[in-house]
Amino acid sequence: MKIQRLLQEKQQDLTKNQPITIAFLGDSVTQGCFECYLTSPTSLQTVFDYQSAYSTRVRELLNLLYPTVQINIINSGISGDSAPVGAQRFERDVLSYNPDLVVISYGLNDSVQGLDGLEQYKVALAEMFSKLKERQIDCIFLTENVMNSTVSPHLTDKLFIDLAHRFANEVQNNGVLHTYFETAKEVCLEYGVKVCDLHSVWEKLISLGVDTTELLANKLNHPIREIHYYMAIKLIETMLLG
Repeated sequence: MKIQRLLQEKQQDLTKNQPITIAFLGDSVTQGCFECYLTSPTSLQTVFDYQSAYSTRVRELLNLLYPTVQINIINSGISGDSAPVGAQRFERDVLSYNPDLVVISYGLNDSVQGLDGLEQYKVALAEMFSKLKERQIDCIFLTENVMNSTVSPHLTDKLFIDLAHRFANEVQNNGVLHTYFETAKEVCLEYGVKVCDLHSVWEKLISLGVDTTELLANKLNHPIREIHYYMAIKLIETMLLG
């Protein structure tokens, strides 16, 4: 990836030390959303913790590896976002910053539509990947965590319990979410986009008996803060070693 060369050049020659810009586009996980709470019996809100988001951790790690290089992070994650909406705001929220690298991560919200939304998901990803390819901008697609596979005993409010039942039965345990990320990887292959496949890691943990639902901050779909460190490490590996 070109970012490998850019980081090395700017580290070795301070006269070339213009900032490197990495843009992140995605949903609530990208934005940095964690626990959820009720604002009314039928409405929920999330805890926003930008400092713990994996994009922030990526910058911290790159600053450790390349201390003289200025890293600019654009976090364009929005809670509740989907790939089609991301494609609509792609010019404004990503390309307008002239990034050196773009990390795209969608699937959790898209998959809630069921398999009927799969084609729309594919088209949206292809549209974004095509624009990046035309501009010769490197891209990494980050597959996301699993959703809850059980209803956590820590959930006590009816709204959260109902969501947990829906996510487990209609998205996670019937393979719908898996299908979305497998489809995304096929689109990535078509457009030459690198994949940082975290979803497969989560699925492996499930096969090893790990209760992955308890690794979700809201017991639904937001990974805990410690997982964001792991996500950042895997992205750095994809950037520099992949």
